[in-house]
Amino acid sequence: MKLSLIYKKRSAILLVFIFQLLISYCAKRAYPERVFGNIENSAESINLREFLGSGSEKELDTRNTSPDQIIETARQYFGVPHCMGGSSSRCMDCSGLLVAVFKKYGIFLPHNSEEQARYGKIITVKDELKKGDLVFFIRSYKTQRFITHSGIYLGNNEFIHTSSTNGVTITSLDDSWWKEKFIFGTRVFK
Repeated sequence: MKLSLIYKKRSAILLVFIFQLLISYCAKRAYPERVFGNIENSAESINLREFLGSGSEKELDTRNTSPDQIIETARQYFGVPHCMGGSSSRCMDCSGLLVAVFKKYGIFLPHNSEEQARYGKIITVKDELKKGDLVFFIRSYKTQRFITHSGIYLGNNEFIHTSSTNGVTITSLDDSWWKEKFIFGTRVFK
């Protein structure tokens, strides 16, 4: 009886291990690390593979909303101060900005940058970004999460986001701080 239980546990562990390897392999084949910039070490490579393997490129129903409408609405929050967990005109964090802007059009995003990054077609090259794409960053603050910041691409290499020091603001993707932290964008508009 004990021997049978041991074999069942070992089989279950082996199946979990094989499943994790398969997820990692599929994520690596679909998105080789070399196409993602700013991955600095093997831990970040593992985090990237785990992120990709646990669900990405989900479709978002944008309800006939245009990128220009989203950008215009985001600009209305310009200057709103930063606060963690906020999503109102009193104060907001980076993912809260996206939540508030998209919610105005009946589009619901999670209030978390890493979960927001699971929506839309992944764009790894900055030069291929289009107005209205969502942009994501890593290492913007200490956390266990891989993706730590989000914003909306405006065109001309600029994005609107909520900065902890400036509130809702517009910044260049070539800004020395953000350039090193950009991981990818996602295209939620077709």
